[in-house]
Amino acid sequence: MIDTKDFEGYTPTWCPGCGDWGINAALKRAFISMKYDPSQICIAFGIGCSGNMNDFLNAYAFHGLHGRAIPTAIGIKLANHKLPVMVIAGDGDTYGEGGNHVLHLCRGNHDITLIVHDNGVYGLTTGQVAPTALHGMKSKSTPTGMIERSISPLAFLISQGATYVAQSFAADILHTQSMIEGGLKHTGLSVINVLQPCVTFNKVNTYQYYIEKSYKLEESYDPTDKPQALARAIEMDTEKFPLGVIYKEEREAYHTQVHALSAGKTLLEKDRFTAYDKLYEEYR
Repeated sequence: MIDTKDFEGYTPTWCPGCGDWGINAALKRAFISMKYDPSQICIAFGIGCSGNMNDFLNAYAFHGLHGRAIPTAIGIKLANHKLPVMVIAGDGDTYGEGGNHVLHLCRGNHDITLIVHDNGVYGLTTGQVAPTALHGMKSKSTPTGMIERSISPLAFLISQGATYVAQSFAADILHTQSMIEGGLKHTGLSVINVLQPCVTFNKVNTYQYYIEKSYKLEESYDPTDKPQALARAIEMDTEKFPLGVIYKEEREAYHTQVHALSAGKTLLEKDRFTAYDKLYEEYR
């Protein structure tokens, strides 16, 4: 009988109160609920506090370079498309250094579940502003306030082709678990943007801040209505944070359209060259 202890790695070194603890708990609960064991899932991690989960979670895992966890995950999915593949990365890793990769991840609708730890700062390097930080936010890298506007992550994801876009709050473990499970069950790109307070370096986007400014989508909300989804997504520009499945559509995933995988076999199951003599003769 698999339980959460089977997914435990080293003891986390996150700050007490960090939102990463809640995401970690929700993730393990989702795995148990879906009857995964550590050998049945593969995760590509980014760099930073969220990336340190690579050591704290027992599963097949890879550390990507900063901003490069997504192409690593795409390669894993194409090599073994029967394997559930995830990316766990921070907002900087995803929307900053990895912004070009998440764009093409959306375009391709790759069957990958991306969980973004969105705390508005680069926590592991002690609090520089990230792309989701509020305009005017002061930090070590912006002592007089951030000049750029904050990115709109949900609107960006929806507009570029992600087919499951959800948002949750790290303090609500059961809701976060539900959003992760929905993403893992979805065929195509699923992204869960998790509002994750950094208690040490972000004194603006605190737990109390999100409690006051977030709300759960009403039961009548239709996530297949794209214009409505975009309208809810851009509410974040006015510091209003919708929680739930913001957008969902059914569209064929990338790997199902790859000719080399059309027979259903993974690349690992296909015949490989063991002798090159005929090839040498052909091109000699």
